Amino acid sequence: MPRTPSPPPVDDSKYVEQLQELLSKLSEDPEKEQVASEIEVLQSIYGESAIRLYQSSEGNGEGNKDPDTIRCQVTLRYVASSYHLLLSVTTVSFPPPHEDVAIKILVSLPPTYPSSTSPQLQLLSRYIGAFGVDPGLFGSIIRTYISVSGVQFIEDQPCVFDGLQNVLECCVAWYEGHLSLEKAGQLVRDEAREASGSTATASGGTRESGASQAKRKHAEDSAEVVEMPPGIVLHVGEAIQDRKSTFIGRACQITDPSQVPQILSHLMSDRRIARAAHPIINAWRCQVGTLLHQDNDDDGETAAGGRLAHLLQILEVNNVLVVVTRYFGGIHLGPDRFKHINQAARNALDVGGFLEVPDSKKHVGRGKKHG
Repeated sequence: MPRTPSPPPVDDSKYVEQLQELLSKLSEDPEKEQVASEIEVLQSIYGESAIRLYQSSEGNGEGNKDPDTIRCQVTLRYVASSYHLLLSVTTVSFPPPHEDVAIKILVSLPPTYPSSTSPQLQLLSRYIGAFGVDPGLFGSIIRTYISVSGVQFIEDQPCVFDGLQNVLECCVAWYEGHLSLEKAGQLVRDEAREASGSTATASGGTRESGASQAKRKHAEDSAEVVEMPPGIVLHVGEAIQDRKSTFIGRACQITDPSQVPQILSHLMSDRRIARAAHPIINAWRCQVGTLLHQDNDDDGETAAGGRLAHLLQILEVNNVLVVVTRYFGGIHLGPDRFKHINQAARNALDVGGFLEVPDSKKHVGRGKKHG
């Protein structure tokens, strides 16, 4: 059987040259200098080869409706649940389930941008990773500059980068939601297999060997519970539920940054917490002497850790670790998830009494101890 010839390698230099020719022409026009400068900034952020002039034959069959509209294809990339902007479009191999995921966006700049008209963004990718993109995600990208959860357009101010960042966050949340669903389905299938194996053994069917039983028992029961640092008490806030997702906040007083990893390990040693889609979204602030130490972690929920850190900052809460666990229910919540994460954190801080007294007098509150 004859072999199918491999496609020729993509010559990125051709696209770079085409874009540079356009930028040179735009720079000669005083009314377009701002647009040229903005595209050059995008090149410096995403890499030259990540931006190219849009060719209608590569897209959805759309012709050049307005010859004065500038259309560019921008490729954004991230790896699995921890998204990163990579400065090249080279395919990178990662062991599954991590993969290098590309998102192609059509950026249309009307002749009156940015003086009076916003850009238009459209998702060109039909798949993100292994998942086919649904109409809801396509629609949310198109509404980037007209949606309350998108980016505000202000006349005479460039906003393409902000729009692309918003698109990236939406796509990452959508993709990781599908990964969570896939993981949850696998857990259900695994548990069903375990249950059917136990039934078969009880009815005289196939028996597990003693070694297999011991290994399974060890995996299920012998996960060592990491002890809390001395004197640490976790306060659990009221759970928030929305469309089958559940958000639970926990907060505790800390006296040294070294306590944080041990507390998080203690939580992850609880199987009920560890099985959540995002078990330990967290942020903390700790004053040691004259230095304020602080850090945060999204735990796969893009930008959530930073929002918690901002919450602690505006509340002026120090010497506190706040952790939010999100159990994904299979329905995407969009920007509402950040509202719930922040509220779950506030619930825990309130239960612990951290919102009621000055930092120097904060004490262990009235919340229940996590056990």
